[in-house]
Amino acid sequence: MIFPLRISLGNGIYRINRYLPAPEKSTMTERQPTTEIENEAVVTDQVTARHSMWTDLKDAIRGTDADYTKIGLKRAIFLLAVPMILELVMESTFAVVDIYFVGKLGSSAVATVGLTETYLFLLYSIAMGLAMAVTAVVARRIGEKNKDMAGRSAIQSIILALIISLPFMAAGLFFSKDLLALMGGDQWALDHGFRYTQWLLGGSGIIVLLFVINAIFRGAGDAAIAMRVLWIANGINIVLDPLLILGWGPIPAMGIQGAAIATTIGRGIGVLVQLWTLAKGGKHIQARLSQLKVEASILMNILRTSLGGIGQMIVAMTSWIFLMRILADVGSEAVAGSTIALRIMMFTLMPAWGLSNAAATLVGQNLGAGFPDRAESSVWKIGVYNMIFLITVSLIYYFFNESLMAIFTSNSNVIAIGGEWLQILAYSYFVYGWWMVATQAFNGSGDTRTPTKINLVFFWLIQIPLSYWLAIALDWQHSGVFWAVFFSETGAGIFTLWLFRKGKWKKTEL
Repeated sequence: MIFPLRISLGNGIYRINRYLPAPEKSTMTERQPTTEIENEAVVTDQVTARHSMWTDLKDAIRGTDADYTKIGLKRAIFLLAVPMILELVMESTFAVVDIYFVGKLGSSAVATVGLTETYLFLLYSIAMGLAMAVTAVVARRIGEKNKDMAGRSAIQSIILALIISLPFMAAGLFFSKDLLALMGGDQWALDHGFRYTQWLLGGSGIIVLLFVINAIFRGAGDAAIAMRVLWIANGINIVLDPLLILGWGPIPAMGIQGAAIATTIGRGIGVLVQLWTLAKGGKHIQARLSQLKVEASILMNILRTSLGGIGQMIVAMTSWIFLMRILADVGSEAVAGSTIALRIMMFTLMPAWGLSNAAATLVGQNLGAGFPDRAESSVWKIGVYNMIFLITVSLIYYFFNESLMAIFTSNSNVIAIGGEWLQILAYSYFVYGWWMVATQAFNGSGDTRTPTKINLVFFWLIQIPLSYWLAIALDWQHSGVFWAVFFSETGAGIFTLWLFRKGKWKKTEL
């Protein structure tokens, strides 16, 4: 895209020679043509930059075969981050739309979603931990220019995903009522809400596959494919949500069960699209039928790498389960307010996670290509972008927290509880930006154990005891949980960034 600028500069040289005055007769008037030429070059440069950005935006959305270890770093970040952000914006949009329609069924229905999500968070922790490893392994193989091994790694990842999901499917299908009772669900949840839990946990295999296969595409650099998959899956979900929850024409109102059915159908279609695309081949990776077999050495390498990722997510998610249990003791309105606030947080954090995922891919591929300094530089650049974005979000949280909550519920107590949490988060959201990017840098390098140790200390040893002490012992109730989250996660973010600066992640073998 520099070619038009070169033409302009060539014309500029011609005009400079043409209008070059004799030294003894140089005047301001005689220099005027040169100034016009300089202005023309600046304008041409601006037009070229806009054209280049528009071209890059189209490439980012439709996918490109660019080598992310060789192109300009800002362009690499742009090409990867745009589809990853759009992918997760749709995911967070679904979360908000889903809770909007469920909210019309009452606070007990919203609380049932929150209690079910405590178990889903455990499933997500395993799926996301496995996805971290898959992204790191595939990115490293792509960086090494070994596409055959990348495809074989993809197949083993899918096999591992199916194995991991089996216990959750069984628990959801046969023990949904018991799981809700264990988390302190009210009578409405046990009588009516259990079918929501049954559908979602029963479809665990679909959830894990959606995570893992999109991680394959992201690690390979095919972020646009992962984006399109989630847009299809969640687009179907958003359309089906009001139809199945509230009913329409011949379609009966299924209530909270309809929300789960809509989600399962949307995600199931998404997985079918993933498998078809992976078999057909993307811009950077393809899994062939000849590779469809168990390869123990590759599978075990992915499993070993994933243990740290699964560990860090389990620690974080189980910590959230304990927090929800504490909030359940405070009351269903505390659970409902926290659940809605969490959905709003997801809506704003998903774009930030999209940027962070770009860091994981760039770190993995550049380490594979032997460019550790370029890998580190990508993290610092993305960290700045993330911080700026989340500072903007913090201002919205601080000034419009209750207005945001009021979109999803009319219960004044629920609005006040959720609004308080959003306002507390506003004080340190910019730290979250750096924390997410630094954590994904560790994960992208294959060093998934360091974030696990950090989570273990700050979540289990600090966050849970502090939450109980503030909320129950000191009777701060829900406010105690929110402030405990603030202190523990701000500390975790600062410490993670300090460890990243030490640079040991660059030496991780994978």
